[in-house]
Amino acid sequence: MLNHQSIPLENHIIRSLSPSEYERIAPHLQSIQLSHGEVVQEADAYIQSVIFPNLAIMSLVAQDVTGQSVEVGIVGFEGVIGLSAVLGTDKSPFQVLVQLPDSGFRMNVRAFQDEFKRGGGLHDSVLRYTHSLLLHTSQLAVCNRLHSLSERLARWLLMSEDRCKCLDLPFTHEFLSLMLGVRRAGVTEAAIILQTEGYIKYRRGQITILDREGLEEHTCECYQVLREDFQSLVGDSEVKQKLYSPLMR
Repeated sequence: MLNHQSIPLENHIIRSLSPSEYERIAPHLQSIQLSHGEVVQEADAYIQSVIFPNLAIMSLVAQDVTGQSVEVGIVGFEGVIGLSAVLGTDKSPFQVLVQLPDSGFRMNVRAFQDEFKRGGGLHDSVLRYTHSLLLHTSQLAVCNRLHSLSERLARWLLMSEDRCKCLDLPFTHEFLSLMLGVRRAGVTEAAIILQTEGYIKYRRGQITILDREGLEEHTCECYQVLREDFQSLVGDSEVKQKLYSPLMR
């Protein structure tokens, strides 16, 4: 466990709390490091705790009966893992794994539920985030059905960059194929298109965004819908710049 004061606070939900609300939940927050590929929740497993990521990015992954997987949502500093705990069920509908490593805060599910039921800042922020996540998952369904793989890859890279606030993304083709629900060869073809246009540079296990504006022009309209909602949720300034702030006292 990390000391609260040893890592920055980036999570938007916690940052939005009043000082008195933060003081009430602070004893229940455990600082943690989230490692790439780590599974933090299994599908249909009981939710024991919730996680507030800082600049880590978490994937919500659905599986069919054959074991094939596809990403149905991502969660970064704007949200929380374990929403089902305040939505009338005690099990997670998805597997949740870490895309990009960073720190975060773990909170006992009972303490989270108790604070939510108070109807204060946590309650309001979590409900607003729930609406955003519903929009996110429904828009991804549209995107995966209607748009080309290179457009979808561009959208996925832009969404990841918005949350990690970095231009270097440590993703392999194998990992991207899992996230996009396609064969690895398809990801390779899409990455070649983006690299040929000069939007990205790909080397083994690392993608660097070279031309964000070009990537935005290449992607489909789904990204703009999702970005506008993301900006509305967290504020444009938090999307555009990396904020390293001390924890509230």
